[in-house]
Amino acid sequence: MKAVLQRVSEASVTIEGNTVAAIPKGLLVLIGIEDADNQEDSNWLTSKIANLRIFGDDNDVMNLSLKDIDGEMIVVSQFTLHALTKKGNRPSYIKAAKPEVAIPLYESFVKQMEVELGKKVQTGQFGADMKVALINDGPVTIVIDTKNKE
Repeated sequence: MKAVLQRVSEASVTIEGNTVAAIPKGLLVLIGIEDADNQEDSNWLTSKIANLRIFGDDNDVMNLSLKDIDGEMIVVSQFTLHALTKKGNRPSYIKAAKPEVAIPLYESFVKQMEVELGKKVQTGQFGADMKVALINDGPVTIVIDTKNKE
């Protein structure tokens, strides 16, 4: 699984003119799932994201997690995170999981994240054409790949 975390002062997801998710301070998480991903990847990633200390403390040092600040989260499925661009100019998405594999793992990820955070996590809609708006705070953007746990 690949995740792009963006610390935001606000974010929203709109589908066909309807806002389906909106948060104040928190994280916008773009998540990409590939065929090789499994529940172990999801478990590791949810814990890592929930506890990652990327929010400022009283001294404006990144020392607090999303849990610490009681922040909000939007999770958006994004298969394009698995784009292969080595050959030619048209990306290949061959590594991205098909919906029958990706949807159950995506839904499990969201449910696990809700358990980790102790609150509802907002989402986009899997496979929909979404308009994602955000104000990146910092800016702070972090990429995590469960196949490269560094």
